[in-house]
Amino acid sequence: MHILITNDDGYQAKGIKSLVKIMKQYGDITVVAPKKHQSGMSMAVSLGAKPIAVKDLGTDEEGVHWYYVDGTPASCAKYAVDMLFADNKPDMIVSGINHGSNASTAMWYSGTIGAAREGALAGLLSIAVSLDNMHRDADFTVVEQLLPGLLDKLLAMDIKKGSVVYNINFPDLPASEIKGVKICTQGCERWENEFVRPQELSALADVDIEEGESIYYMAGEVVEDERNSETTDNWANSHGYIAITPQDMDNTHREEFNRLLPLFD
Repeated sequence: MHILITNDDGYQAKGIKSLVKIMKQYGDITVVAPKKHQSGMSMAVSLGAKPIAVKDLGTDEEGVHWYYVDGTPASCAKYAVDMLFADNKPDMIVSGINHGSNASTAMWYSGTIGAAREGALAGLLSIAVSLDNMHRDADFTVVEQLLPGLLDKLLAMDIKKGSVVYNINFPDLPASEIKGVKICTQGCERWENEFVRPQELSALADVDIEEGESIYYMAGEVVEDERNSETTDNWANSHGYIAITPQDMDNTHREEFNRLLPLFD
């Protein structure tokens, strides 16, 4: 099996190194990841006249071939499929391990999910993995211990390629405190007070600020929606469960499709 690995935190992130460590037991690995941190890019691609830099970083001592692309996570997946695997597609794409949760509404913004969705569009078995810890030095031990068991079960099934992204979210708990695994629906949440003014503009010395501009950071407080139930991924994570959410590549609202259909017969 040939496995393509990517992420949105950049090729030097701790999470992607843990993912490579996990996935080595399943086959040959090629890593194509962003040169820089690219969170929040969803499925954005690096279009336009700006050239895209790619660097072949060579093969490490474990036999893993590394590349970086100075573009979005979805662009990394596109480059890998179009250029490196033009004649022989990889068997699967695994994106992560993301530093931070991609459960619930966060999946719409996630570059981790965006790269996995790009792989699904190319017909690949597509998996995204995240840990609910945004720190650069997050401890991914729980994922390293428990993800292989989840993958063994998924890979033993006739799981779907090209139409589903398997979004796996781990709570930030030691393995001994994980209560189990839940197959989940996507939850709902929103962010409030998202735009925060920096206290010290001197910290932005490398930012070109034009006269009249206001500078903000995007942060925010997460507020869960009252519609969340025990079937949702964010409920599962907040109660100590690993959440696996199968996400459809078809974004059609079927109930509304059927309701509108008779209007235009």
